[in-house]
Amino acid sequence: MRFALRIVAIVATICFIAYLTASRWSSYAWAAHVREDAKSIAVSTPVETTQQAETMHEESEYISAQRQAAMQGRPAHEYNTSVEGPLFYPPKDGIKAKAAIIMLVRNNEIDNALGSVRDHERVFNAKHGYPWIFFNDEPFSREFRAAMSEATAGKATFEIIPWQHWSVPDGIDRVKLAEAFDRMQDADVKYHHLLSYRKMCRWNSAKFYHHPALRDYDWYWRVEPEVNFYCEIDYDVFRFMELNDKIYGFVISLYDSPASIANLWPSVEKFMRKHPNWLHKNNALAWLKDQSRLDRFQEANGYSTCHFWSNFEIANMKIWRDQKYEALIEQLDADAGFFYERWGDAPVHSVAVGLFEDKRRVHYFHDIGYRHIPFFNCPKRKGCDGCDYDFTDGQGVDQEDCKPVWLRQLSEPSLSYDDIFGR
Repeated sequence: MRFALRIVAIVATICFIAYLTASRWSSYAWAAHVREDAKSIAVSTPVETTQQAETMHEESEYISAQRQAAMQGRPAHEYNTSVEGPLFYPPKDGIKAKAAIIMLVRNNEIDNALGSVRDHERVFNAKHGYPWIFFNDEPFSREFRAAMSEATAGKATFEIIPWQHWSVPDGIDRVKLAEAFDRMQDADVKYHHLLSYRKMCRWNSAKFYHHPALRDYDWYWRVEPEVNFYCEIDYDVFRFMELNDKIYGFVISLYDSPASIANLWPSVEKFMRKHPNWLHKNNALAWLKDQSRLDRFQEANGYSTCHFWSNFEIANMKIWRDQKYEALIEQLDADAGFFYERWGDAPVHSVAVGLFEDKRRVHYFHDIGYRHIPFFNCPKRKGCDGCDYDFTDGQGVDQEDCKPVWLRQLSEPSLSYDDIFGR
């Protein structure tokens, strides 16, 4: 009997030591993430003063401490079976992230914008009071400002886009641009003749995060007119991203029109051959280079056309403010595909995230009910009234869903530079 008790005691001691070791290595892993973030910030934005360095250190300690607090609280059980897990909800302590909700909108879209804002406030922001920032390339009307201010729990501000951020770059040849419009029309590309659409895509790709109104914010949630939100969100999504070391969040992933981006990937390849060390070792190249739809892959010159549908984005702007992304934008602007083709911000953002970021830091918000015609993201849970579709509302475009490709490659080894660019 005493021998059996001794064996039990030894086993219990071994298990306790193993638990402590695992906990310590978990802490070390998180600390390494924080140190890596601090290093990336230092590279892209040099610390000029001791005070700036101390502030950065304090913010890292704050995030680490808050994550530890979250781990003592409510686990995000529905996420913990995924390759992303384990994940945790932030504590409900009233602390807010440096975040804003943003919308690019025109005065004549007031009704559709108001519907989106009211939906968003109902499911999320009425509980948190994050500020709304509305952007336009022309002054907002008094009616628009009054309607949005009344509908939002947080402060609403109304910003004009600087003309130099919205105008057509000087180097764009107008004759060549007109020819591009005709070529896009022949290829049946949507918005083929709309110059304003191209300006919008370039602004969302390359300029919005430089606007002075966003200078003091780290995070944004992009919302568009004429979208719907269905399910109550009972946690702060921005702090969820912070505490779980995420950097980009999405709900829908699609294939793009290859004719609209035929030369995007060749431009990216040219860029990556200049900067081979910028490819993240845990990249999502397998998603960008997937050949499940071989016709799309070939027409887009080696790009799957898979992208995060960016009319919904919850992201940290340090992705776009980083040296790597800014250099990529310079290359894309030089190749003029925003105008001579119709490169959208969705594939541009997605390519950058897939190349430069750790794919484990990208989060699929499967619990957020959302619709942007004709696509849906409908969680299978209570409180999602009206969100009744798996992906579409029956318009025969189910084959456009690229999310399964994204989820599959998360658990697979990432491709190397030589696999793709070194040939």
